Formats: sequence, C-alpha cells, structure tokens
Amino acid sequence: MILNIRVIPRASRNLIKKENDSLKAYLTKAAQNGLANKQLIELLAGHLQVKKYQIKIIKGEKSRNKVIEIDTRAGTGKK
Repeated sequence: MILNIRVIPRASRNLIKKENDSLKAYLTKAAQNGLANKQLIELLAGHLQVKKYQIKIIKGEKSRNKVIEIDTRAGTGKK
C-alpha cells in the first residue's frame, strides 16, 4: 500500500488526519536529524496497526511531502 502524507513538524500534538486523497501528520518533533521521520513511522504504525519495520519512506526523506510504502504482507508468513 502506498500513502501520500504531508508532515507538519513541531506541532502541539501528534495527530494523523485524512484530507482529500492524502493524510496529514502533525508531529511534535522537529525536522532535524531524522527525528520527525522516526516519529512519523511510530505514529503511522500505531494508527494503521502494523509493525514499524513494515513502514518505509520511499520519497521525501527531507521534504514535508512524503510517499510512504506499507508492507502489509510482512510478518504474516504469506508470500
């Protein structure tokens, strides 16, 4: 599954909100040294009920607009 996410760093609280065809993620961490990316992966894992290792940023590592890949098959034993 591929998701388009707009990240808002240094927000007052952690929140994921659906807007139009994409998601908007409000993160309390600053966008320095990958802290916001790490927090985004943790927040998405909890929101989507998947493991953190199943989430990968495939585009936008240093941008507010990110493309995220969720591997829904990982850890299920299916191939």
